[in-house]
Amino acid sequence: MATHKRKTHRGAAKRFKITASGKFKRGQAMKRHILTKKASGRKRKLAQGTLVAKADQHTVRQMLPYA
Repeated sequence: MATHKRKTHRGAAKRFKITASGKFKRGQAMKRHILTKKASGRKRKLAQGTLVAKADQHTVRQMLPYA
């Protein structure tokens, strides 16, 4: 008997992209509001993406079974 198809977590699919090496990219937090008190350099660095921590990669991979 065939195994069931797994469902992709749609919220996670919108937030994470997989790299060529199999890691997950994510956007940074703290860039939505209250931006006047944050320095320009800080806001520039927040605009860049970063990688998901190694401790969280297993969880993200479970939410995105076909990524």
